[in-house]
Amino acid sequence: MKILIANNQLNNLGGSETFTFTLIEELVSRGYHVEYFTFEFGLVSDRIEQDLKVSFMSKKKYDLILANHNTCVKKLYKFGFIIQTCHGIFPKLEQPSSKANAYVSISTEVQNHLGTLGFPSILIHNSINLKRFQSIKPINKKLETVLSLCHSKEANEFVKRACTDLEVNFLKAFKYGDTIWNIEEKINEADLVVGLGRSAYEAMACGRPVLVYDNRRYFDSCGDGYVKDKLGFSLQNNCSGRYTRQSFTLDLFKKELQKYNANDGLYFRNFAEKELNVKHNIERYLNFWKENVKNNIQAKKQRKIKLSQEIIGVKNTQRLIKALKQISIINNDD
Repeated sequence: MKILIANNQLNNLGGSETFTFTLIEELVSRGYHVEYFTFEFGLVSDRIEQDLKVSFMSKKKYDLILANHNTCVKKLYKFGFIIQTCHGIFPKLEQPSSKANAYVSISTEVQNHLGTLGFPSILIHNSINLKRFQSIKPINKKLETVLSLCHSKEANEFVKRACTDLEVNFLKAFKYGDTIWNIEEKINEADLVVGLGRSAYEAMACGRPVLVYDNRRYFDSCGDGYVKDKLGFSLQNNCSGRYTRQSFTLDLFKKELQKYNANDGLYFRNFAEKELNVKHNIERYLNFWKENVKNNIQAKKQRKIKLSQEIIGVKNTQRLIKALKQISIINNDD
């Protein structure tokens, strides 16, 4: 079985980039022949080639293509059955392409968005390698260190001010300045992590309580806060902060930090094992592909039967030729 994994860019660290690496890593471990595709090469594509021994696209046909962005679908739709995974509702790259064969949404929010556009999809949450992202160092009973995985300088400064006021150590791993591949090691230095989306999920997998918050260019500063008691709701919006859309003053943010409970670390790890485990999620992708292929074969058979029945009753020569051509096209598709 030949599988191609595609992402618009693999030149730097980001949510879809690490998601791509994780899928490839799991599929390779199962013995599949895996290759990758991207338009932009760099840090992540180098890791894919060096660490996973996976090469750039070389085949003319693949059994399955898992593509993250509509640019990839447009480029690759002739090379095999494509499942497009949509990770968001705002970015242009995340919008569904009509050239894909099937669709996966990583949150209920995305699934609803695709539905309104006329693209049905199944829901499979973000996928994490739980062997890589796990608790190596136990967290402290009292909050001592906070790690910010926020994507803006403004958000990092805001979190730092709150930590200073609470006399708590502040750490940051700034995506656009401090590129850290082994981010799980940095997460394990903290008791609590502040961030959104995949950053939050990786922290949960490491058994760290999470405060969902950021200040990003495509929406106003907001968050869901300390999410232990509303994780299921926050998950509907990919832990993006858009469930409650709460704006935080410095005092309110400090109160959220003070909700820290070391016992919640196990709760978050259990959640990751249930919903985010790449081993379980890749099974869902493969089963989804098999179901679609099976349905396509059955649909083609039904079309052949219908056309054959029409031919039996055809007296007009031109209609007969047209029907025979249609069956020929179906056979060529097979």
